[in-house]
Amino acid sequence: MEVHTLVKMFMSLALVAVVGLFVRLYNSLVAKPRRLRSMLEKQGISGPKPTFLLGNLREITKARGGPAKAPAATAEAPATHNCAAVLFPFFEQWRKQYGQVFIFSLGNTQILHVNEPDIVREITTCTSLDLGKPSYQQKQNGAFLGQGILTSNGAVWAHQRKILAPELYMEKVKGMMNLITESTVTLINSWKSRIESEGGIADIKIDHYMRSFSGDVISRACFGSNFSKGEEIFNKLRALQEAASKKFMLTVVPGMRHLPTKGNREAWALEKDVRTLILEVVKERKEMGYDKDLLQSVLEGAENSDLSQDETDRFIVDNCKNIYLAGYETTAISATWCLMLLAANQEWQARVRAEVLEVCGGKIPNADMIRKMKQLTMVINESLRLYPPVSVISREALKDMKFGDIQIPKGFNLWTLVVTLHTDTKNWGPDAYKFNPERFANGITGACKLPHLYMPFGVGPRVCLGQYLAMVELKTLIALILSNFSLSLSPNYVHTPALKFVIEPKNGVNLLVKKL
Repeated sequence: MEVHTLVKMFMSLALVAVVGLFVRLYNSLVAKPRRLRSMLEKQGISGPKPTFLLGNLREITKARGGPAKAPAATAEAPATHNCAAVLFPFFEQWRKQYGQVFIFSLGNTQILHVNEPDIVREITTCTSLDLGKPSYQQKQNGAFLGQGILTSNGAVWAHQRKILAPELYMEKVKGMMNLITESTVTLINSWKSRIESEGGIADIKIDHYMRSFSGDVISRACFGSNFSKGEEIFNKLRALQEAASKKFMLTVVPGMRHLPTKGNREAWALEKDVRTLILEVVKERKEMGYDKDLLQSVLEGAENSDLSQDETDRFIVDNCKNIYLAGYETTAISATWCLMLLAANQEWQARVRAEVLEVCGGKIPNADMIRKMKQLTMVINESLRLYPPVSVISREALKDMKFGDIQIPKGFNLWTLVVTLHTDTKNWGPDAYKFNPERFANGITGACKLPHLYMPFGVGPRVCLGQYLAMVELKTLIALILSNFSLSLSPNYVHTPALKFVIEPKNGVNLLVKKL
């Protein structure tokens, strides 16, 4: 009798558990998304109809993997630079159908696409901690970017901004000029040797060299005397970035990120390796003593906080990941695109070269010289406009909020498409898809009607901390390359922008490089 009663109790508990799980899943996968969506629809905002579990992933995947043929190799850059049409064709279609503000879904995550200028200004300048990094990014991309970086915890976010405050960061960058020029000279010498061995002109795929340059700078800046270990960490982070970007579309499907698929296992193993390597460097640093670098700033900030040991370790690891993306990957890709555009536009290449020779007089550029290079700054700004490192700015309403006339319910995500804002003809003029650095002759405020829509490194209180370092690296690198070489596009160059975590050339950039 007792056994029978126990069995009945067990069956009852199991039934309650199953029903509870079903209710929870139904609420998460069906009821909540419908409720959130209906709140926006009642305000007159619509969008493509989502399907169960997948949302609008089928439409996105179909649009991205359409029947377009691979472009043939050419020695010419495209006549126009419309990254949005290439990378986000589904957004182009939805904007025509629903306008600048519409709803779409990634899995069961509801997203409000907002490219209306006035609302964009409110979103990007919002300082409230109620507008945070999306929770789905923590779940899907946390392996690469780090949940400490993406957390909605205001205290941690504020602490991160404090230890890498812009004024302190700029001072550190000024002290890094020797590192930057040394790394650039190493690249210059390697190209000279290759040109000599190939008979006076070399067909160089520059992507690897740009990453080597940027990686060398950031490894030394971040890890000081442990820079060789830093290179190993960055190689692992690069592989982790590749793995995370490949499985992004799958991981937005509820539950997929937990399954032991080949992609997930690869990312988990790389994440573990990166964490282990970074904490090994931290341990060595504590044993060796003080070393004046970016890692030391992170360590000092973590030690002065009230974080637990586990939170401290995660904080250190996540900040190192953030420095990688901001100071390494962003700079390398931006330099690659900028050199491609200069190679394709000989007039601007000549103008920048003349300016560099006039300002530097054949000397290695220093911080003062870099600031005087107006033509070079114009070219870099235009390159970042057409090929911005940040393609989408995403936020999540952690409480009910209001932007413009739109009431945003808690849990809704907001997306602002930077590549579209950067080429909007209403803001930039009829030549918005053309390479025209002259538009920046009077700075960013003189380049367009609405300067707040120019945001290659983000904008507002959450602007990328690494932008100052990236600009100094870019100016130094390009100035020295142009003062030593002439560049033109190789017949092997294939113009194919691709989206990973940043917009990068899918097939690399091949340039014909000749010593001056």
